[in-house]
Amino acid sequence: MLLKRTSLLFLLTLITISTHSQETIEHNQAVSFGVAYTGDLLSNFSGGIKKGTAYLGLTELDLTLNTEAARLWKGGTFFLKASNTHGATPSEDLIGDIQIVSNIEAGKHTYLQEFWFKQQIKNVEITIGLQDLNVEITRIANGELFVHSSFGVLPIIALNLHAPIYPLTSTGITAKWNINGNMSWLNAVYDGTPTDFDYNPYNLNWSLNQGDGVLIVSEFQNQFEIHDKKGIYKVGAFIHNHFIERTFFSDFPDSLNTNTSGAYLNYEQQLWHQKHKELNVFVHTGYSPSEISLNCFYFGMGINATGFLSKRNTDILGLAAAYAKLSNGLGHETIIELSWKHQICSYFFIQPDLQYIIHPAGSYSGLKNALVGLMRIGFEL
Repeated sequence: MLLKRTSLLFLLTLITISTHSQETIEHNQAVSFGVAYTGDLLSNFSGGIKKGTAYLGLTELDLTLNTEAARLWKGGTFFLKASNTHGATPSEDLIGDIQIVSNIEAGKHTYLQEFWFKQQIKNVEITIGLQDLNVEITRIANGELFVHSSFGVLPIIALNLHAPIYPLTSTGITAKWNINGNMSWLNAVYDGTPTDFDYNPYNLNWSLNQGDGVLIVSEFQNQFEIHDKKGIYKVGAFIHNHFIERTFFSDFPDSLNTNTSGAYLNYEQQLWHQKHKELNVFVHTGYSPSEISLNCFYFGMGINATGFLSKRNTDILGLAAAYAKLSNGLGHETIIELSWKHQICSYFFIQPDLQYIIHPAGSYSGLKNALVGLMRIGFEL
């Protein structure tokens, strides 16, 4: 009860601040302010660890400064985002899956999620600071409808290494070359091991240690049209070089070098569109052959129908599936998700969601297939 009251008070405070800030921003486009809240009421109807119901939420507060609008210099942007995660951890306590049924599940934390500076120089963008890799790299727009986390960052990254992704990010440098209006090439280098919340509760400890190693990602993007229907594909590769420093044995070498690498492909295609209605499909897949990779192969796909089930044509209905092959004889974990996002007004939505998890934590975990229902609510100002 105390947690819910605290979360509600925090939420109302942010709404009040946001409303006041929006009035100010109309006269000062140099600074913009946003607040968003997402809440999931989730029930595990059968299978998994045990039946049960849980609630979890995410509050996000962001601030952007445009240096050109502020009459400082051209092409600069400062961005800050703070987050509060609260509520239960249903994948850990009820279901037992390793890909995580709700993409906002993170435990109870209040922390700085992003804090970076971006400078555009002609057709090149350089970003430096505390970053979330998935804001653009590996991002698949049509997968953002779905609640299951595998439709965000591919499990070959999320399950295999300490990447700078929600909820815990790390510092890095990203360079994006906009080759032309359709093609871009991104290259990024990040601190290879974000400091855990146990030792870095507010994500303000950005120390770079030799033992962290580095994560390097390179991604090529290309937008195109086929008979007036938009499409995009992204091809990328990554390598995570992690040095394990000598800890217990004096006769060990100073460090042991372990590498995790992989490659991935994202593809999105519009199949049909008419006025405010459209059909889109997506596929994303990845392979990580490293011996220490938990997820060696992943394949996900889905279809979205926009504007068919509401008068305002703003709703999205989607069906998707994700297959994650696990190493060390664990078999696979597969999920099927049906989701419908209904926009009540410009800043508020509801989203009923149904998921069926096949082999939570792998074929030999001993857990039965789980049927999970979820109601998501959200607003953004």
